[in-house]
Amino acid sequence: MVAHRFVNCRPCGRLTVAVGVRLLDPMDELPHQIRLPSEIPRVEPLPPSIDVIRARRETPGCETVLHLNNAGASLMPDCVVEAVANHLRLEAEIGGYEAAERAERPLSRAYDAIAGLIGAERDEIALTENGTRAWDMLFYAQPLAPGDRILTGVSEYGSNYLAFLQVARRAGVQIEVIPNDESGQLSIAALEAAIDDRVKLISLTHVPTNGGLVNPAAAVGRVARAAGIPYLLDAVQSVGQMPIDVRAIGCDMLTATGRKFLRGPRGTGFLYVRRELAERLEPPFIDQGSATWLAPEEYQLRAGAGRFESWEGNIAGRIGLCVAVEYARTWGLDLIAARVRGLAGRLRAMLGELRGVTVRDLGQDRCAIVTFTVDGADPDDVREQLREQGINISVSRAHQTRLDMDARGFTALLRASVHYYNTDAELARFCAAIANLA
Repeated sequence: MVAHRFVNCRPCGRLTVAVGVRLLDPMDELPHQIRLPSEIPRVEPLPPSIDVIRARRETPGCETVLHLNNAGASLMPDCVVEAVANHLRLEAEIGGYEAAERAERPLSRAYDAIAGLIGAERDEIALTENGTRAWDMLFYAQPLAPGDRILTGVSEYGSNYLAFLQVARRAGVQIEVIPNDESGQLSIAALEAAIDDRVKLISLTHVPTNGGLVNPAAAVGRVARAAGIPYLLDAVQSVGQMPIDVRAIGCDMLTATGRKFLRGPRGTGFLYVRRELAERLEPPFIDQGSATWLAPEEYQLRAGAGRFESWEGNIAGRIGLCVAVEYARTWGLDLIAARVRGLAGRLRAMLGELRGVTVRDLGQDRCAIVTFTVDGADPDDVREQLREQGINISVSRAHQTRLDMDARGFTALLRASVHYYNTDAELARFCAAIANLA
């Protein structure tokens, strides 16, 4: 018999098996004590899977909406909502600064939680207002000079590319787009051929906002390491839906948000920067959270990733982010990835059977995002008609991934993005609604 110790997950208000990670109680100053099973079973266990009934029970939004907009913002679980609400109530009762002091020790565990999620160390993590601000802080810290080259991909996110254009205009750097291979993902051969001494940054979006493509991030990392070029990975759409290990990928910098597949609150994000690189980077702006004013004309940056943080922050949101990260880890990112990829694959097959519907996802490796078009239908009209039926999807527009969308001749794509709490019955209902519109 396998012995487990049970802990009470107070943010969720439910009993949870401790499986090697801890959940954050924002009002608790000590981490939950976690123990692994004391014995290894002699019998072959059943293949592990997501307990979908439990996941939906702990997600109140599942009772009111069919939510397929997880690439926009996922439905938060009870424990995240309660953690955020509890801290906001505390702020209302005793004051914001005072509540922050009370939450200081448990809040510091957010760094450990995020570091554990992506295979980093806590001093390589900084908390930010969102994923875009995290990316901006790292990109604008790069010491780029006239003639330097930035290598990026066809599916680079719009906000990132706008930053490239601004720096190109200001500093005279060159932006070079690496073409895709025949499958639609970034071509590693073309990337290798583009490397020279003037390349000072490789910047890649791991999963684009407008499709299920998963770019070959680890293969890019091997090229970057061999050439000694800093590598910035935008993992906003990948963190939370698949395992991420920054050491295995080989990225020097990574950015993510809380609101998407991590199921955290909006207005939260984080960045990772390799410790050795962080010490060589000057943030684009600093305040008293990122530096210390030592003398009238002297300051000192914080060590590590902390130099990229701001003093002011949404404490309740950060607590919610920490709870969301630990909640994801209790499910296991391998299991989450298997579940969402299975659901998305079935959804692509179901949509592909519908008259007038074309699935538009690219790449060899695909994830939880499914994009498609409906012949003769305006994407915004489709989204609104579905919303009237209690179904949430989103529309990806050309300006969000301009290079890819222009190359393929699209102005907009319908985007349905699944998560592990979605069900096959929901997919069938969704496809029936699409069939009635097609």
